[in-house]
Amino acid sequence: MLTAIRRWVERRRTIRQRWQADARALVAADEVNAYYDAQRRAARARVRGDGQEFFHWAKVAAEVARLTPRAAMDIEIVRAIAAEEEEERRGS
Repeated sequence: MLTAIRRWVERRRTIRQRWQADARALVAADEVNAYYDAQRRAARARVRGDGQEFFHWAKVAAEVARLTPRAAMDIEIVRAIAAEEEEERRGS
């Protein structure tokens, strides 16, 4: 039983480290637009039906918001990003 719990904890730690690393990379690349970049990737995953990647990028967006107060976070832009990704999927 302890082995199963240990594996679960390690798997969760690995997942958390991945989204934290991705958030730091986006912030390093473009601090102001990092939140929108993460939201765009989440929207792409959602329209592809990839639930795990959607949740990953949603967590990355939350981590970006936590890491930097300079990140722009306008809900109207996030809605536009989601609509753009949905439209792109329909067009393909």
